[in-house]
Amino acid sequence: MKPLHIHTPLLLSHPLSQMMGSNIFLKLEALQPSGSFKDRGVGALCLHYAKQNVNGFISSSGGNAGMAVAFASKALNIPAKVIIPKTTAPIMVKKLQAESVEVIIEGDNWDAADDLARDIAAKEGFAYIPPFDHPVIWQGYHSLIKELQQDEDKPDAIIVSVGGGGLFSGLAQGLHAIGWQDVALITAETSGAASLANAVKEKKRIRLDKIDTIAVTLGAKQICQEAFDWTQKGNVYPQVVTDKEAVNACLQFANDHRLLVEPACGASLAVLYEKRPVLQQFKNIVVIVCGGSGVNLDLLKGWQQQFGL
Repeated sequence: MKPLHIHTPLLLSHPLSQMMGSNIFLKLEALQPSGSFKDRGVGALCLHYAKQNVNGFISSSGGNAGMAVAFASKALNIPAKVIIPKTTAPIMVKKLQAESVEVIIEGDNWDAADDLARDIAAKEGFAYIPPFDHPVIWQGYHSLIKELQQDEDKPDAIIVSVGGGGLFSGLAQGLHAIGWQDVALITAETSGAASLANAVKEKKRIRLDKIDTIAVTLGAKQICQEAFDWTQKGNVYPQVVTDKEAVNACLQFANDHRLLVEPACGASLAVLYEKRPVLQQFKNIVVIVCGGSGVNLDLLKGWQQQFGL
């Protein structure tokens, strides 16, 4: 079976490079079929289960992981159910309902939706697809590092947004697998969902009391154990930005590069647009433009007004 992701472009950003005085490369994961990087990790896990002839896939994500499962369902001709909480953004509800998956709205939060997803998986023989915490998902993100190796000389640093830590874990694994362990990983989170930055500060995996951010797809109260373990091996630079900075980065990126991305992706871009001091030590930097389906022009304009930008 062919991978479900595509080899995305790696482009030198002239506006960001000029602004930073260094070489800034954009890894355009926003161009993946489902709209985000999830096609690599979640897609790999769906392929893994497809080979085992499961009855279907089931996801408890009303975000980009759910969209990736929907895309995999259609590509592999395997039925899927996506369980979403009542709090799911209307834009994502509509997008998921437009796909060839069964959408079930359950509970006031993700935990309630996840409980139902696990129950259905056990009863109906469906494969449970978590959004980030699975070894096959992490391995799926190795492909991103392999593409960087093919398309460009080794960078000095990679900027990546972190929610639960699946992409971060896969990038760290992939870098070590090809002998690029000296490449720094600069992680980006918003202040209302900074589970990795807080874990690094406390030197232990912590659980946030609540998620309070416009970047809802970064909303994991706790990073996975694999992600925490990689933070303890060094060469990781956690950065925390405000919601306003993340949204401002989305607006500037749209103006500079004519692409719309979610505030979760804007967190990584904000590290650049805010000229964070950590960047000064690196000459060649790749930013993972992770994308996201939860954005359109109306939402972006609304956020612009909300933050007075």
